[in-house]
Amino acid sequence: RRVPLSASVDLEVIARGTPGFSGADLESLVNEAALIAARRDKDKVDMVDFEEAKDKVLMGAERRSMIISEKEKKTTAVHEAGHALVARFVGAEADPVHKVTIIPRGRALGLTQQLPVEDRLSMTREFAQNTICILMGGRVAEEIIYGQKTTGAGNDIERATELARSMVTEWGMSDEFGPLNFAGAKQEVFLGRDFASGDRHSEDTSQRIDAEIRHIVMHQYERATEILSSHRTELERVSEALLDYETIDGDDIGLLLAGKPLTRPLPTSRKKLDAAKGSDDKRPAVMPPVSAEPEPV
Repeated sequence: RRVPLSASVDLEVIARGTPGFSGADLESLVNEAALIAARRDKDKVDMVDFEEAKDKVLMGAERRSMIISEKEKKTTAVHEAGHALVARFVGAEADPVHKVTIIPRGRALGLTQQLPVEDRLSMTREFAQNTICILMGGRVAEEIIYGQKTTGAGNDIERATELARSMVTEWGMSDEFGPLNFAGAKQEVFLGRDFASGDRHSEDTSQRIDAEIRHIVMHQYERATEILSSHRTELERVSEALLDYETIDGDDIGLLLAGKPLTRPLPTSRKKLDAAKGSDDKRPAVMPPVSAEPEPV
């Protein structure tokens, strides 16, 4: 209440982006936003300050001093654009894209952030499938544009596999097994419980579970490939915008998909880079021509 807020601050958006925050967590967020605004000599805290404070609290401070090659920066832009576009076209059972950035934070080189429209206490099968499809979007985008596979998709693959495993073994969302639970009680090895007590099904069933998990993930991988292959032009456009602006939001993506340019000023870091390269030097295209064959890996 003691912090003056700008008219641009949308408390609903802040609430959607901070699920599970306690009162003390929210107080820390507001204080961090006020400090950011003070460093920028502002009289009021605006939405940009809150967004930066939220990202810092959740993922760590920006690592702008981190040296990233132009090739890796382009790969990150394509990767995050892939996530964003799949999330945009995968269907209604998915959270809308709030923000996409290629500014490194913590261990991540980039981030695609989705915010739920309302509190979600359960998950439908379609939502889980679409989530796996979105997670596959980054790897698929790299393959479509550059014909390569990188370690940047490691966390996405891990999350997609674990989600598919839960669908099969815990939530009864598999057509192969139906409403059965194969996970067993998740208990610590303590007070007489041993490692062997957790194995409650046969080796044949284990193999069928693994096959069903692979089927679910690969089917969503194919869906992501179909979506991005049919929207390659938009994929290139969003990737270019990420390289120019470093961070774009859902409204920016809407403009880019409509074929309209972004008119807001370039960030200071981009202006300094362009000035260092010289006004006559034009950055080469992010992607190879559409007709070009991918280089062998």
